[in-house]
Amino acid sequence: MSETRLLDIIVSLDDIKLFGKWSYKGVVVRDPSLKKYISLKPVFLPHTGGRHEKRRFGKAEVPIVERLINRLMRKAKNTGKKHLAYNIVKNAFDLIYVKLRENPLQVFVRALENAAPREETTRIMYGGIVYHVAVDVSPMRRVDLAIRHITEGAFHCAFRSLKPIEECLADEIIAAANNDPKSYAIQRKEEIERIALSSR
Repeated sequence: MSETRLLDIIVSLDDIKLFGKWSYKGVVVRDPSLKKYISLKPVFLPHTGGRHEKRRFGKAEVPIVERLINRLMRKAKNTGKKHLAYNIVKNAFDLIYVKLRENPLQVFVRALENAAPREETTRIMYGGIVYHVAVDVSPMRRVDLAIRHITEGAFHCAFRSLKPIEECLADEIIAAANNDPKSYAIQRKEEIERIALSSR
């Protein structure tokens, strides 16, 4: 392969922007344990078509924004409507940029790091009695729980409200990124960690 062709490929990789707007350049994951599980591989359109499904830990390679989109499809009304979920996330990222003047991708990654619980409880049966024991949370589950709590917070905010889901999602991501105790995701994280601490 010629050197000019190789340079073209490198330049074109730098040009790839999420939704044609948000650059992946300079987006960093500060939490070393989550680095492997938050995929920031540059893509125009976060849609892999479930190619990860048959591989163990395959979802770690799915773009993190697509995982948020997939999670938004989980409620009864939105089931299977990927285009609707895609538009919700796209508009939410626009709102985040308008409010903070910061790359929404970096804000979302920061929100995931802050909303991911480090410790939780598990049930252990010993001699017919069930004990709740504190355990460390695996990095993959930390990311899963953070995404789940952020989307749940957005749904709770938008339910029977005049506020659209896009605005609720943007507000939830911003609050989680700022470690705001009013954020649903941060509240759930603190609750999980508090229960784990009491059952040590």
